[in-house]
Amino acid sequence: MISLEFIKKNRVLLLIFIGAVITTVILYFTQSDPFLYYTSTAITLVVLFLWVGNYLISKGLDRWLPWRKFGIKRFFLHLFFGVFYSIGVINLAYFLVKALFTDILPTIGQLIVANVYGAAVFVPSFSIYFGLYFLRHWQESALEMERFQRESITSQLTSLKNHLDPHFLFNNLNILSALIDKDREMSQEFLGRFAQVYRTMLLTKSEDLVTLQEEVEFIETYIYLIKTRFEEHIQFDIDIGNDDAIFMLPPLTLQMLVENAVKHNNIIPDHPLILQIKRVGNRLKVMNTIMEKPEDIRTKSGTGLANIKARYKYYTDEELVIGKEGNLFVVSLPLVETEII
Repeated sequence: MISLEFIKKNRVLLLIFIGAVITTVILYFTQSDPFLYYTSTAITLVVLFLWVGNYLISKGLDRWLPWRKFGIKRFFLHLFFGVFYSIGVINLAYFLVKALFTDILPTIGQLIVANVYGAAVFVPSFSIYFGLYFLRHWQESALEMERFQRESITSQLTSLKNHLDPHFLFNNLNILSALIDKDREMSQEFLGRFAQVYRTMLLTKSEDLVTLQEEVEFIETYIYLIKTRFEEHIQFDIDIGNDDAIFMLPPLTLQMLVENAVKHNNIIPDHPLILQIKRVGNRLKVMNTIMEKPEDIRTKSGTGLANIKARYKYYTDEELVIGKEGNLFVVSLPLVETEII
């Protein structure tokens, strides 16, 4: 569907089309040489169909092969479809004009001449259109990259604050202190996992994406710390499958969701908090049972989910789905598949 935004972005083509229509009408009613208004009609049809058709090709490819994920493949497919479609339009327009206005079908020689003249006009015109189209997308990508970098820095600072939260440090250091007196071997294991959490955070803070496998390995270490604190009062179930597909997501995403589940819910012996992480196709579902704590400003700020949404926007048009399924709070994350070159 042609939108007002499309018309605004293509004012020049719209003016050319309007001018071609007016010229055709004037030539027809002034009894000019039929060849002139036949030619003018053909040009009008070509401009119209090239304008609308290339717009629809661009919109379709934006949906199925977005530039951010399929840059090289998108370039060549867009070029191929654009050239193939445009040549077809030139031939079809010439054929229709000859058939409708002269009752004489064009000969092969005439089609060759039409293609030569059409190419002489079309190739530079399409080159200019394609160049402007790429320039506009490049500018948009540059602006989006700058915005993403600002959001990524904010996200990294938020994650860093979460990890260095005094309560988190205090709780884990207390656990470590208790373990040293009770079980020296277990305390060494806990200290190693504790250090690994911070090491991973420091190593991934500059990364845009990590593999799902890397993220799960990190969250398993993070879960060890939580389970040491809450013991059997919290239960985890992780199932990401074992196929060969490589999926990616922003680093520390799962940590933030697990942390939110622990922060927002009561964890008591009679009703353990159950948290599941499960991959379904190219999405990851993070689910936890709901036993909400009384609302307060700190725990209900929503900054964690907003942070994750902002980071995902750069990599995919698919949305995070957040909601409830029975007694479960569910966050469905799109997994990013990148083009392998």
